[in-house]
Amino acid sequence: MSEHVQLYIGGEWNDAEGGATFEAISPSTGEVIGTVAEGTRADAQRAIAAANGAARGWAARSAFDRAAAMKRVMAAIDARREDLAQALALDQGKPLAAEARDEVEELLSYFEMAAADATRMEGLMPPSVDANKRVLLYRVPRGVVSIISPWNWPFTMPGEILAPAIAYGNAVVWAPAPSTSVCAARFAEVLEAADLPPGVVNMVTGPGAVVGDEIAANPGTQAVGFIGSIATGLTVASRAAGKDLLLEMGGNGPLVVLEDADIDAAVAATLTACFLNAGQSCTAGERILVHADVKDRYVEALAAAVEAQVHLGSPFDDATTMGPVNNAATADKTERHVNGARAAGARVVTGGARAPQHGSPLFFEATVLDGVTDDMEIAREETFGPVAPISVIHSEQEAIDMVNGSPYGLLSAVFTQDLGRGLRYAEAVRAGWVNTAETSP
Repeated sequence: MSEHVQLYIGGEWNDAEGGATFEAISPSTGEVIGTVAEGTRADAQRAIAAANGAARGWAARSAFDRAAAMKRVMAAIDARREDLAQALALDQGKPLAAEARDEVEELLSYFEMAAADATRMEGLMPPSVDANKRVLLYRVPRGVVSIISPWNWPFTMPGEILAPAIAYGNAVVWAPAPSTSVCAARFAEVLEAADLPPGVVNMVTGPGAVVGDEIAANPGTQAVGFIGSIATGLTVASRAAGKDLLLEMGGNGPLVVLEDADIDAAVAATLTACFLNAGQSCTAGERILVHADVKDRYVEALAAAVEAQVHLGSPFDDATTMGPVNNAATADKTERHVNGARAAGARVVTGGARAPQHGSPLFFEATVLDGVTDDMEIAREETFGPVAPISVIHSEQEAIDMVNGSPYGLLSAVFTQDLGRGLRYAEAVRAGWVNTAETSP
């Protein structure tokens, strides 16, 4: 497969100003699968102008008209389910049978929710201090929403912002992650097929520091939705100062396994938390804090489950449950974290290395590390790779102190068979699941 991905602006496909391109490379084979238009600031400005030109007319449509448009998007997704899933497997690296088709279903659900919610934007009539006046409070579109989305869920991450944004009457300018630009093109084709008015949705591929920065900072956008790393998110927040912001950034989510936990349930949850999407999730289980009384039993059970249930391989093999990581930076960081922990005294129970025999250097074994301590880089930073780093704790309070001592607060979970204890834990930390570790994008 080889294709050329263009920009989608004002309902038309065009090359970037000046004609610059970059290569789209499959993480599972290392092969070039296409070229992508490398958008410029001028291209992003054209997209913003197109969105502003469409915004007022789109906002003037009835909520039921926009809901019908969301249903047309759903129909377009439904007609292209397998094509979308194939793009995910090729361009992002998700296993086709185990994960890619599920992401397409999730994308469909976001537009289904948006279609329903578009007709439920109720207002209020709060009392006035003046008996002769009535106060009406109702919701109106913000105008143009810029979306900067990541590569780990290249359909559902932009979809969860884009769907409600356009359903509620806004126009959108979208800068997708460069490394999943082929997926972005498939999504834009779906939106085009839904016959949305030109300019309601615009897509500009290219470097985030160029096109992403432009759509965040440009006064022609009124709101910014960003999903990605903390460092980039802070830059976006600074550049978009004064605008409405929706920022979902990284984490270092700890899973706490107390001495009275159901070990089988904790292990099952850890498999999903650490190895779904090869660990490339903002809500992944990045630290596993296990009580000393059950640590050895938990480690043994987790290692056995990983070896039996996590199957690394080609995304197009139905037996594969975990594909490659998406890019070299993620593979390099995963390797650095694992090797650094090993050098500092952690023990590799299973995995621990790249597996290029599967097709490219981006394949990394599902890894279980025991003996991780607070001074190790893997304990302090987000790895974003397929690793379960295990540390020992000796009490519930020690776990709470460790969780709250982290600068991250996106997700944590506790496993205990005492419901009251679980609820107390959940209330004592910034974010807490009880007896589950629901991993989402």
